[in-house]
Amino acid sequence: MVNILLRWAEGADEALGLPAYETEQAAGADLRANLPDGPVTLPPAGRALISTGLHMAIPRGFEVQIRPRSGLALKHGLTLPNSPGTIDADYRGVVGVILLNAGTEAFEVTHGMRIAQMVVAPVVQAVFTHAADLDDTARGSGGFGSTGVD
Repeated sequence: MVNILLRWAEGADEALGLPAYETEQAAGADLRANLPDGPVTLPPAGRALISTGLHMAIPRGFEVQIRPRSGLALKHGLTLPNSPGTIDADYRGVVGVILLNAGTEAFEVTHGMRIAQMVVAPVVQAVFTHAADLDDTARGSGGFGSTGVD
């Protein structure tokens, strides 16, 4: 278990509660739209930054990934254009979720709506070293479909 410390932003509606896992083995905890000033309507192809009303303190060596909710994606075309979004361990601002309406009809994001899920994941930082040559592989420089469509 990893302990994520949370603090409410000024003016946020604390009655919404903290992120929660909806089932015992869920990988993602649901995040809610914290919109005490009223709903946000996303037209088709529209996007907006939706506040969760939360600040987080994530332990060093971890990140929080923000991912779309599958039901909203399937039923309404609502997704996250930067999915998965990353919240770094040293970020302390209010967590916002960029929502994109990829559907064909306007979508209203309402206060308290579950809009995304957060997954806590370990982070490994690399050491980047310049090399004059790289080793050969069977794939080589083939990319973007070079390994076939099936």
